[in-house]
Amino acid sequence: MFADRANIIIRSGKGGNGHVSFRRELYVPNGGPDGGDGGRGGDVIFVVDEGMNTLSDYRHRRKFKAGDGQEGGRRRCHGADGADIVLKVPPGTVVKEKESGKVILDMSNKKEPVVLLKGGRGGKGNQHYATPTMQAPKYAQPGGKAQEIEIMLELKVIADVGLVGFPNVGKSTFLSRVTNANPKIANYHFTTLNPNLGVVDMGNGKGFVIADIPGIIEGASEGVGLGFEFLRHIERTKVMVHMVDAASVEGRDPIADIYAITDELKKYNADILNRPQVIAANKMDAMTKEDRETVMNLLKEEFEPKGIPVFSISAVSGQGLKELLWQVQGMLDELPAGATEFEQEYELNFEEEEGGIVIGHPEEGVFTVEGPKVERMLGYTNLESERGFDFFQKFMKENGVIERLTEMGIEEGDTVRLFDLEFDYYR
Repeated sequence: MFADRANIIIRSGKGGNGHVSFRRELYVPNGGPDGGDGGRGGDVIFVVDEGMNTLSDYRHRRKFKAGDGQEGGRRRCHGADGADIVLKVPPGTVVKEKESGKVILDMSNKKEPVVLLKGGRGGKGNQHYATPTMQAPKYAQPGGKAQEIEIMLELKVIADVGLVGFPNVGKSTFLSRVTNANPKIANYHFTTLNPNLGVVDMGNGKGFVIADIPGIIEGASEGVGLGFEFLRHIERTKVMVHMVDAASVEGRDPIADIYAITDELKKYNADILNRPQVIAANKMDAMTKEDRETVMNLLKEEFEPKGIPVFSISAVSGQGLKELLWQVQGMLDELPAGATEFEQEYELNFEEEEGGIVIGHPEEGVFTVEGPKVERMLGYTNLESERGFDFFQKFMKENGVIERLTEMGIEEGDTVRLFDLEFDYYR
């Protein structure tokens, strides 16, 4: 099965904690703090691999995690940084937030690696918190938190032209005739199970990529048949070629078929119908001259007033193919170069509000007080001294922490946890 979607969980690395230690050397009885900084957590990086054409690497593995930073060490030793994780994806991959389905990142035109999740910063060791009034700080900064999100990878093939039509209208034969593609061809429905890509060489440096989108049937936009699985691959195409069986070999009405396909495209994504369109009336070699003229007149009267040119072709004999291809090339020449790129709809935001204090109540009898402001306070406060503890209590009152804990129902004897420190609460 063609793997063009995958749901995975990605996580950056946690930053390593800073270290608390003091110099212990001969003849230096009161050595200063020498705790080293923690290492930075690894990033989650996406990069386009031109050699990939499916997302099969992500179908059987769900979680991808960068390395955590290591804790700092004694003697100002810096903890090792966590290893980055590089996720390779095929050209045209779109990264979406799983729950909302909104676009986070489109890799179609990305030539350089993209850092999607940043690793946590390394915590500072206690060497950074020495002051003239507190020369032996017993606190080090915790490492920054990891970032984690569940995403959906969705591959939308990068092609200039989308070839659409009901099964058995001759799309695969057409593609094999005008490009270097070699699709499977047989006389039964849904032969094409993958979007086939081919390059049309028009000479003089001109040409384009065309995608044969597997057979679309009525109801495809609601998930009927295989068409629903591949409609997403039409979204990047700049020009649409509707191919119909003009000879009605299977008893189909070509005009009704065009409207049926158009209706499915409109239900899936109405914007697709704003792009230039061409109708290729195929299998003309299977008709008499009079029948050809009758069918072509009907098609032209119906669609050319709407600005959609109609071409008479035979994918088997090659009749009319050159004229059709030059028409498509002319349409593309009037459009902007480069792959169609989807705009970002979902912005990742893992940062805590600067200076914030976050109060939680994770379980009965336990309350947590965290946040950047609390971290900084602990960094310059010696809680083991009477003066330092008085400052700590003043900080908790002035910043509304005590009041908020009271509102949340804290009782005497409950535990208040500030990162790795715990206190019993008494009024």
